[in-house]
Amino acid sequence: MSEINWGQLGFGYVKTNCNARCEFHDGKWGEVTLTTDETIPMHIAATCLHYGQEAFEGLKVFRGVDGKARFFRIEENARRMINSAAYLKMEAPSEELFIKACEEAVKANAEFLPPYGTGASLYVRPLLLGITAEVGVKASKDYLFVVFVTPVGPYFKNGFAPIDVVIERDHDRAAPRGTGHTKVGGNYAASINAGAAAHEKGYANELYLDAAEQKYVDEFGAANFFGIKDGKYVTPNSRTVLPSITNKSLRTLAQDLGLVVEDRPIPYEEIKTFEETGACGTAAVISPVGNIYDPKYDVTFHYDAPGKVSTQLFTMLQDIQYGRIEDKHGWTREIDI
Repeated sequence: MSEINWGQLGFGYVKTNCNARCEFHDGKWGEVTLTTDETIPMHIAATCLHYGQEAFEGLKVFRGVDGKARFFRIEENARRMINSAAYLKMEAPSEELFIKACEEAVKANAEFLPPYGTGASLYVRPLLLGITAEVGVKASKDYLFVVFVTPVGPYFKNGFAPIDVVIERDHDRAAPRGTGHTKVGGNYAASINAGAAAHEKGYANELYLDAAEQKYVDEFGAANFFGIKDGKYVTPNSRTVLPSITNKSLRTLAQDLGLVVEDRPIPYEEIKTFEETGACGTAAVISPVGNIYDPKYDVTFHYDAPGKVSTQLFTMLQDIQYGRIEDKHGWTREIDI
């Protein structure tokens, strides 16, 4: 491979050696194979292309301070893909098959795992596609499961530094009883227009309110929302919000810090009461929010960023991921590379 400047990596695709694949036909999954092909031969009538039968995941492998490589909560990613697939009437790989394919993809691309201390990690992208040729709206009978990897830097270019976001009122990310709770491509397609508009205006991301009434905080276009106030970690409880594995971890770490965790609806009016707010997810980890602008009322909400609690949570999470402290919660899985 060509020399990679690990410290200058953005969050994008870098060509690696190969990817892992497995296909489902006649009611069963085949064997995991490796291929150097970066393309997917597919029938023009495949259900994933016409009816959105597609689900994906995102997780990371970290090279620790001790030199060991670790997945972070890979079992949770496997379970979330199973849940996403069930909602779309897709056949998901088992937890064991999911982990095996991820491990094989990582091992085959071991030299692309960034060294400890660079701030970069190896991003793992499992992808599930319905590939049966159909012209009627129906579930596929055949599926392709692909896992590719790529070394990445921070999702937001400045890493753990304050970002400015804008409240999005002209677009909805997901319908109240739709697919917001699943990790499927359609949810992200729905945010592309609003995200582009936010970037053009100089904002790092957009924050959605609930689609039904626009009365409650939902989530960012690329991450979950959390707020800190009065010794509490508060995050939205909504079916239209993706159940973030990072957010789930932060709730546990917040309790370790002695904070009260509240997973509940967050009224719009409460935005101004938070001492700290942040965006969290596998890609972003934690991005502290400095300002939230609401164009409807031409008002900006200011926060302590990066605040004390957000900094503590970020440090605790990264310490576990990089093996700097004991993993008391059993979240990491070592891989021999």
